[in-house]
Amino acid sequence: MALEDLERREPWRRIVFPLDVPAASEAQHWVEELAGCVGVFKVGLELFIRCGPGIVAWIRERAAGGVFLDLKLHDIPHTVGRAMRAIAAGGARWATVHCGENPAMLRAAVEGAAGRVGVLAVTVLTSVSAEHLREAGFEAAWAENPERLVLERARRAREAGCAGVVCSGREAAWVRRAIPRPFLIVTPGIRPGGAAPADDQVRVASAAAAVAAGADYLVIGRPIREAPDPRAAARAIAAEIAAAEAGARGAPGAHQG
Repeated sequence: MALEDLERREPWRRIVFPLDVPAASEAQHWVEELAGCVGVFKVGLELFIRCGPGIVAWIRERAAGGVFLDLKLHDIPHTVGRAMRAIAAGGARWATVHCGENPAMLRAAVEGAAGRVGVLAVTVLTSVSAEHLREAGFEAAWAENPERLVLERARRAREAGCAGVVCSGREAAWVRRAIPRPFLIVTPGIRPGGAAPADDQVRVASAAAAVAAGADYLVIGRPIREAPDPRAAARAIAAEIAAAEAGARGAPGAHQG
């Protein structure tokens, strides 16, 4: 489940494109449109609920880097373990589980996956701000420093045997310094220049910043989907990843993986 040599040589394979669409026909359009420009396609709740496991199988046959099934499981350990077994049978490359207050749930997910699908623990959603954390009851020491919460949850995920975590580019460096590869960091909330967008994402970063911080894969939707030429946009991001990776590898004390 680690970042493969091929994906280092061909950075477009490190781009994860979210199929945030309501119909199979739209998902199929984007898979065909972006073939050879992005590596992994992410299936979320809406598409999976509407289309079922069949859409995962269809994409898997056509995606260079497989399917990321992003269902963010969060239930009692027994239920999560059984759900992960079902996911593993469907052929997804990765699947997500919330990294909440129950380490037993994470362990059950890993046991259910049985090495057939990589379990990624979602640490803190990129739409969550310090204010949101305060409203949820977190003390100021945690709410004002989400990197502490992300790191604590990442350590919990590693101890449970997860393949990696999902976290924002702002916290990726904290996780990578504490947990070396092959533990994966998958980073959503990627925006050009890391500028704050006019949407639901709060903790964002540029592709270059996320890679320099130690992220392995980048979930990038709107900057590609809304571009005049989506394929050209994906290629430009791949070039940005390549340049950032080269710079990171040449930096003193760089994390090699």
